[in-house]
Amino acid sequence: MNDFLTLEKQLCFSLYQTSNEFTKLYTSALQPFGLTYPQYLLLLALWEKDHVTMKELGERLSLGTGTLNPMITRMEANGWLRKERSKEDERKVYITLQPKAYKEKQPITMKIADEIQTCQIELAEYEALMQGLNQLRQKIKERNQN
Repeated sequence: MNDFLTLEKQLCFSLYQTSNEFTKLYTSALQPFGLTYPQYLLLLALWEKDHVTMKELGERLSLGTGTLNPMITRMEANGWLRKERSKEDERKVYITLQPKAYKEKQPITMKIADEIQTCQIELAEYEALMQGLNQLRQKIKERNQN
């Protein structure tokens, strides 16, 4: 059997395992705030640009409305954000952060930073990993568009 065909030699499996470990790390860090990892990603997107349409948010996070809608409904019920239909165009639904999201931004991001620091990833290593993953994602995306 070819060595490269083993499970441990598969890049997809390594990425899958790494993603699972990151999810566990973030789940633990976000638990005190009552947030899930996908909800945290949603907050990150809104902290960068608030008051966006559901469609824009879905595109930014690569999530469909079937996934995004229930997440936003739960976050609205927990006071993180507000969902409101546009008065000019009822097809558009805007998502806006609530004061709780701004108040909790620093504690949440500090907790995440502390957790990442415990992994002992140096800044240069972090930047190299980000660059490599971004290049890989772009190559796969280009291939998938063809």
